[in-house]
Amino acid sequence: MGRFPDEGHSLLRKPKAMRFRFIEEHCRDVPTSRLCRVMNVSERVLRDYRSRPASRGQRTDMVSLAHIKEQSRLGLGSYGRPRMTEKLKELGLNVEHRRVERLMRENGIRVERSKKYKVMTDSNHAFNIAPNLLNRDFSADQPNQKWAGDISYVWTREGWLYLAVILDLHSRCVIGWAVSNRMKRDLAIRALKMAIALRQPPKGCIHHTDRGSQYCSHDYQKILRQHEFQVSLSCM
Repeated sequence: MGRFPDEGHSLLRKPKAMRFRFIEEHCRDVPTSRLCRVMNVSERVLRDYRSRPASRGQRTDMVSLAHIKEQSRLGLGSYGRPRMTEKLKELGLNVEHRRVERLMRENGIRVERSKKYKVMTDSNHAFNIAPNLLNRDFSADQPNQKWAGDISYVWTREGWLYLAVILDLHSRCVIGWAVSNRMKRDLAIRALKMAIALRQPPKGCIHHTDRGSQYCSHDYQKILRQHEFQVSLSCM
């Protein structure tokens, strides 16, 4: 039986969403029943949480946050709330400054570029690895020339969620996304299918991601081949 992580005891007075997150992160090493008992949540409540679909508010938060993260990266962490709200409106997002302020605060996105989210990448797999076609060149002369995918674990007002997005590197806009409170196998696929349905990309569009197992899986790569993408994977 696995040793119970020391940091778990400090979460007992935290919201249930944070305790659920702790359970999800450690359930491979410690029995779920024990985690639930120590975290003071019932297994039934945990099952309900796992099966609950993302709410409308969560979905809005996730899409807004994906844009905020990308704009913060492009601005080298120099965007505060007013400038960030302005940039999002330039991209066509009808987002209030209060939502932007809250999402930036809850996720540690500030001028100092301190992050609360973390990227979840499982590159320890036996799938085939494609070359890195971008080689750090994330510019694009036209739409549907280069796409990039990413999966993050981020905080919303209703708890922690996984977010999969597809970005068009020409506009830096999110063109496909999917959310879940668990890292489901089809999460990345749902984001990709949304982007394909929206954009109908031409043959040869570059699709760039990290080497995570979700992107290198046979099912994901099959869709890329069917739509004649050029597959590009980061070196790390």
